[in-house]
Amino acid sequence: QVQLVESGGGLVQAGDSLRLSCAASGRTGNYGMGWFRRAPGKERDFVAGINWSGGNTDYADSMKGRFTISRDNAKNTLYLEMNNLKPEDTAVYFCAANSKWAGVVRAATLYDYWGQGTQVTVSS
Repeated sequence: QVQLVESGGGLVQAGDSLRLSCAASGRTGNYGMGWFRRAPGKERDFVAGINWSGGNTDYADSMKGRFTISRDNAKNTLYLEMNNLKPEDTAVYFCAANSKWAGVVRAATLYDYWGQGTQVTVSS
């Protein structure tokens, strides 16, 4: 059983940066992992995904060039570096792990472990 705990969220101004972390209690080195977010009144959306080694990544179009996903398997930790934040990035951010596929996937239904989320609020 894997438990995921996100941290690093907070209240920032537009244009600022934040780095989210997701610490896994179990070994996730051979899992695909990802970040999702849920904005107020909206469904959960894919943000970024990464394969088991970190060598392959994928981003939602609106995050390309601003967000960077990475992982440190030795520390069982997933990261999301967010730059040039915008008010529309305000959401609860969740990390997720896919124990059945080591590659990158976008579909939330394919992830079987989820964190509780961390709030990111961007003021204009």
